[in-house]
Amino acid sequence: MTAHAAPRVDAHQHFWRYDAAQYGWIDDRMAALRRDFLPADLAPPLQRAGFSQCVAVQATHTLDETRWLLALADAHPFIAGVVGWVDLQSGGARADLEALARHPKLVGIRHIAQAEPDERFLVRPAFVAGLALLEEFDLAYDILIYSRHLNAATELAARLPRQRFVLDHLAKPDVRGGAIDSWARDLRALAAHPNVCAKLSGLVTEADWRRWTAAAFRPYLDVAFDCFGAERLMIGSDWPVCLVAGGYEPTMSAVVEYLEERPPHERDAVLGGNAQRFWNLAAAI
Repeated sequence: MTAHAAPRVDAHQHFWRYDAAQYGWIDDRMAALRRDFLPADLAPPLQRAGFSQCVAVQATHTLDETRWLLALADAHPFIAGVVGWVDLQSGGARADLEALARHPKLVGIRHIAQAEPDERFLVRPAFVAGLALLEEFDLAYDILIYSRHLNAATELAARLPRQRFVLDHLAKPDVRGGAIDSWARDLRALAAHPNVCAKLSGLVTEADWRRWTAAAFRPYLDVAFDCFGAERLMIGSDWPVCLVAGGYEPTMSAVVEYLEERPPHERDAVLGGNAQRFWNLAAAI
């Protein structure tokens, strides 16, 4: 008998009700994002692109947003998991995690570390101590950083070897400028830690928004596969942020087309199987 491929999972997307104060990072160049983006907006392009599930990721540092995302996941079964936010540096972190982790669709936590003025935020003692709580609740941690923070991320992964990590957007390499060498070196050091996976997401917004082609991503995808292997990579759209550089389907197609050259079992893993396993999504539904 032929085994059925795992459901295809968009491992990284966002929902929000737009509020200028909460989403100050959406500047004039990103004016198209200054509106609400809800499950009804994502479902049609998700399905057209051949994906049946998604993982919704936090975009603000509020517990209210995390609760709202979990409520959306309750109402829309195609939202297979939620990566929320908790103030891991606060004395109330454990209590907040206990309350939120009762929901089966909470699969991870993220902090927008790339925006922190401290370049070594990820290895601050208070942050590491809070992050160390996640293993107890079987929650993964999303690493959102720029390439210059990869060394700190590597140090973090070494300090917490039993914690599951996933790197968002491949640490945002300079696709637009074509720089690759130092990023590839630092990515390789992070990938040497087996507790770290990575998302093939967010690359279109690091490219020339108007003139990118799928060929621009090939060198970066080659490095990602060389570093992590197909068993530790997962596809993500970064919708709706990707809309500033094109539609949902072209964004996903850039990676899907690259995967056509890989063996079927690798394709199935990156397009859904790895996300299912990493977050245990089947148990969350």
